[in-house]
Amino acid sequence: MMFDILLYLYDTYLFSEHFPEPEQLSRKLSAAGFEDADIGAALDWLAALDGLTPEGSDEDIPSIRCYTDGECSRLAREGRGFLMFLESSGLLAPHAREWVIDQAMALEDTEVSADRIKWIALLALWKLKGAGDVLWLEDLVRGGDDGEERWQPTLH
Repeated sequence: MMFDILLYLYDTYLFSEHFPEPEQLSRKLSAAGFEDADIGAALDWLAALDGLTPEGSDEDIPSIRCYTDGECSRLAREGRGFLMFLESSGLLAPHAREWVIDQAMALEDTEVSADRIKWIALLALWKLKGAGDVLWLEDLVRGGDDGEERWQPTLH
């Protein structure tokens, strides 16, 4: 599954903040047991992540995001709330929020879970702020010690 590959890459390359070239990365993922179609989708996703830049636009001013009916029906309420939390905390700029929403809506899931939205946001913040600034957020994304189920990628 493409999302498992992204989480595998996050865990593998968290501190280096540098991925190998796509061909080498594809070989490494294949050797780790991932399927070629999923690898291609993950590499496309990473290419989209490269398009996310720290600089926003003139429209990157505090705002309230009104979700469309289609977005509300597909994006879990808790995930939308998490994005609002990140933005109101000054961690996620409006242009990055829109990037996260676009990536979540592009998933094939009928309903995109809060966990997936959180992981997409974490990957975006990792890209924008670096590994050191998102480590504390990883605990929040992975779940707490309060008995809440944690998202665990499929290990290959």
